[in-house]
Amino acid sequence: MQNKPTRVRLLDAAHELMLTVGLARATTKEIARAAGCSEAALYKHFDSKEELFIRVLTERLPPLRPLLSSLAAEPGRRSLEENLTEIARQAALFYEQSFPIAASLYAQTELKRRHDDAIRQKGSGPHVPIQELDTYLRAEQELGRVSTDTDTFAAASLLMGACAQRAFAYDATKEAVRPPVEEFAARLARTLLAGIAD
Repeated sequence: MQNKPTRVRLLDAAHELMLTVGLARATTKEIARAAGCSEAALYKHFDSKEELFIRVLTERLPPLRPLLSSLAAEPGRRSLEENLTEIARQAALFYEQSFPIAASLYAQTELKRRHDDAIRQKGSGPHVPIQELDTYLRAEQELGRVSTDTDTFAAASLLMGACAQRAFAYDATKEAVRPPVEEFAARLARTLLAGIAD
């Protein structure tokens, strides 16, 4: 691990600790120690634990936002079903990996407030993928591949909401097994497409 640059080691350590002990209990001191550096070195690379958390989400988890941005920039590429399936797959994986990290935010009001302030300043947050999917669906609507009477924001919210639900809804079942991501994404895309395709 010491051969890696300090910033990479810090991100690796933060990701691991946030997964194992949760965001609230992963202190900057613990993260720095796990990365083999000082807490002062951590603050040379990141302004706060909240910024470090945002960087873990954007640099260590499945790349949902770049996918949405590229599709919105080039609507009409591949079939709508293929695109929606890939979006659902990436979103399901993103939420599956981010929920265990973010869950502890809701246990500490002050930490949640600081986190919300940090993501607002960075123009990020859980609403952004919904907005970006809405942008993509509106671009497809302009091409005539999505029905003109479709509420694209509602469709985006439905797809992202289903993917987020998959991350924790099945833990309480008898089997405690999530639907396989490939099958889940394909079924979700087909169902959404049935309601919005022109």
